[in-house]
Amino acid sequence: MSVERIVLWRHGETDYNAAGRMQGHLDSALTEVGWNQARFAVAALARFEPDLVIASDLRRATDTATVLTDAIGVPLRLDKRLRETHLGEWQGMTGAEVDTQAPGERDRWRLDATWAPPGGESRVDVAERAGEVVADLVRDDEEYGTVLLAAHGGLILALTAYLVDLPVALWPSLGGIGNCHWVDLSRRDDRWRLQAYNAGMTG
Repeated sequence: MSVERIVLWRHGETDYNAAGRMQGHLDSALTEVGWNQARFAVAALARFEPDLVIASDLRRATDTATVLTDAIGVPLRLDKRLRETHLGEWQGMTGAEVDTQAPGERDRWRLDATWAPPGGESRVDVAERAGEVVADLVRDDEEYGTVLLAAHGGLILALTAYLVDLPVALWPSLGGIGNCHWVDLSRRDDRWRLQAYNAGMTG
């Protein structure tokens, strides 16, 4: 078995998060709050003893991951397959702006994992591309034990649902992931099992 546990860690707060804007593939920056959230999470994440960290190549995830890898001396790789959902025409807009331009479409997007914003990706699309990262780890001859993926809220939700074989119609029943919170998944008998969801440090 090449990987026994995967921890999915969402990036810290960004300037877009603070302004209520939708990011998608836009390369937003961590706020000072976001940097502090990452630092605060290090002690808890270090207890997982990850052998490898793989981060989305978007800056907010890479910077968050670097806080951990610099602290505990673990290798860091970047993988664009871990980018957030591409939100198409909605990227950079606030929820209110989307609702004005396309009434009801955000609700449709939240309730249907197969539906994509104009010019963007569905949650199923995102899960399939991120799932390739996990499949590569499972096939790898290297024995990792635990791998941490530093990524994005929408991707983490979709990938979690995908890995535990949750029916697509039920994906919207999963809640969101807070900034610098994580999901813990273990692998046994070739199946992924959910150990913790939206876990994190408070204080």
